[in-house]
Amino acid sequence: MALTAVPQHLVAVPYPGRGHINPMLAVCRLLAAADGELTVTVVVTEEWQALLASAGVAATLPAGRVRLATIPNVIPSEHGRGADPAGFFDAVHGKMGEAVEQLLDRMVLKRRPDAILADTYLTWGVAAGARRGIPVCSLWTMAATFFWALYHLDVWPPVDDRESEQELSCKSLEQHVPGCSSVRLSDIKIFRSWELPMKLTTMAFVNVRKAQCVLFTTFYELEPCAIDRITQAVPFPVYPVGPSISGMPLDGDAGNIHDKEHRAWLDAQPENSVLYVSFGSVVSMRPSQLEEIAMALRDSVVRFFWVARDSASAAGLRQIAGGNGLVVPWCDQLNVLCHRSVGGFLSHCGWNSVLEAVFAGVPLLALPAVWDQVVDACVVADEWRIGVNLSEQTRGVVGKDAIRAAAVKLMDPDDGESQEMRRRSAQLREACRGAVQAGGSSRRSLNGFVKDLAAGRLNCQ
Repeated sequence: MALTAVPQHLVAVPYPGRGHINPMLAVCRLLAAADGELTVTVVVTEEWQALLASAGVAATLPAGRVRLATIPNVIPSEHGRGADPAGFFDAVHGKMGEAVEQLLDRMVLKRRPDAILADTYLTWGVAAGARRGIPVCSLWTMAATFFWALYHLDVWPPVDDRESEQELSCKSLEQHVPGCSSVRLSDIKIFRSWELPMKLTTMAFVNVRKAQCVLFTTFYELEPCAIDRITQAVPFPVYPVGPSISGMPLDGDAGNIHDKEHRAWLDAQPENSVLYVSFGSVVSMRPSQLEEIAMALRDSVVRFFWVARDSASAAGLRQIAGGNGLVVPWCDQLNVLCHRSVGGFLSHCGWNSVLEAVFAGVPLLALPAVWDQVVDACVVADEWRIGVNLSEQTRGVVGKDAIRAAAVKLMDPDDGESQEMRRRSAQLREACRGAVQAGGSSRRSLNGFVKDLAAGRLNCQ
């Protein structure tokens, strides 16, 4: 049954990267399910439309309810963006905003959208809506804990270059921003060395204060302290509607693995015996680090299922790691994590991967590379206590011996610490699935957002 008197039309504008587009689409599916008459137009580049079509994603969207609209390819190709990050950031900040505004103007001529749902990192998103009298809701696709830290960029302490990396790693942001014990001053030093990303992030967090609300892809039970602090501090409503996971059935249950080879191999393994290994879709792990991981897996004799995106390196990694696992170029990650044989996840700790691990109830070995991953790894290990942060002792390449020891310990069913991590992972899994069920915290939050939108409570002031 529809929750709105007049059907609402929402324009969703994700940041042009897989880690942002996938959760945006997941949120749009949830919104369409919450209101049977609401329609959503998701704005992507022509290249991203083709990528989503080839992956079969477009076919999974609610027909006639969530549709894609395109802008020209005004940003660098997804296939080569890693070669020039600065050029990519600049293009998103400048050229993409212009293209989206032109599309909005064409839409307004037919019917003014009732709201825009824009990724928080789109520095021009709030202003684009304000100029047209359209309320803008911000979508944050990372941990609420990281949002809270960035919301207080203005009180981050200066980094004393006279202090060593080890000294800075022993100090947290907590003394300056309560609730940020998982953000270390050594992290801040690294963040500040990335001048352009920090400049654009600062702009984004100035602009987010002018949004009508913020939706989070987390769920309340996962980050209650961060959500509570944000709710009390910001001048707008907050809606945690997660876990917003690509491909997650709306009833919270996992699906089947469609690839026959993957399913057959996993079905043949004992319960909780396989370490799933994957490092995301964008940031590339250093070849030297991949070699250390491969040697660690070989020496550990732990069964593994490794997703290596680069087919050229996959053969070499397979040769180094030995025959105790499967190396593949791609898989249906959520369903693989939910398979009974998977008992651990060696991950870069991107937020979407973390949410999928929580949904599956699988503990993590964290090997973060950049940005929010560093904070996520600390939260996983220190706050939730469902994993081990392998990068805690070094910012460089983590050696094979440390990885081997951690993998053996995590996958040992008789190890006391491993058992405790599995117990806590199972608790979060149940909280995660409960949040999206009828009456759950995320379902209530989602319904609240739809009602507030329809009632005009999110309109521009």
